[in-house]
Amino acid sequence: MRILTAFLACLALPVPAEEVSVELVLLADASGSISPEEIRFQRQGYAEAMTHPQVLEAIRTSAYGRIAVTYVEWASAGEEDVVVPWSVIHDEASAAAFAEAFPLPPRRAFGRNAIGSALLFGKDLIETNAHEGWRKVIDISGDSPNSYNGPTIEAARAEVVAAGITINGLPILCRFCDTPTRYPDLGAIYEERIIGGMGAFVVTAESDTDLADAIRRKLVLEISGQMPGETFAAR
Repeated sequence: MRILTAFLACLALPVPAEEVSVELVLLADASGSISPEEIRFQRQGYAEAMTHPQVLEAIRTSAYGRIAVTYVEWASAGEEDVVVPWSVIHDEASAAAFAEAFPLPPRRAFGRNAIGSALLFGKDLIETNAHEGWRKVIDISGDSPNSYNGPTIEAARAEVVAAGITINGLPILCRFCDTPTRYPDLGAIYEERIIGGMGAFVVTAESDTDLADAIRRKLVLEISGQMPGETFAAR
């Protein structure tokens, strides 16, 4: 009887969280300014970057040799959509499986920008997953600094940073355009208003054609715990 009681007690114990080098939430802009073609291009850029040899090497040489990552598309408050759920990547096969999941789900995020809501959605994903990261990072991309509904950027950023989560930014200056960008100082705006936390930084994509390369460079930095030489903040 005592053996059975002890066995049942063991079953009741919580399962320890899996330790990973970093818990990484990829928040990709899917607001009204983003066309279906751009959504596909954006997903492809992240998929290609995650399977790049430099990213795989960064994962292999990281603290635990594995990362936990999820890909989310965001738009209006409450319109955030998990496109690829939490996945542990530790080798080529697991990276390929993550990349292969990108084309499958339809677009489900619509509406105007709500950056604050997206940041808090990312925070909740980190706090409720089954992993324990040495570092916790939200990586938000977008082509506008505006936030039309939901919590303010300032309040959301403060709450995320207070939880020990770093916010990095990937501003995209121009999407398939042959005219000057609407926000030429978008990188500086991200630095001032959006990123925050220990070692936070911005990597700017000059255009959609530069997106995959910018994502790759940013992932290498985030996984390895490094920062670009020119642009970072620690709020």
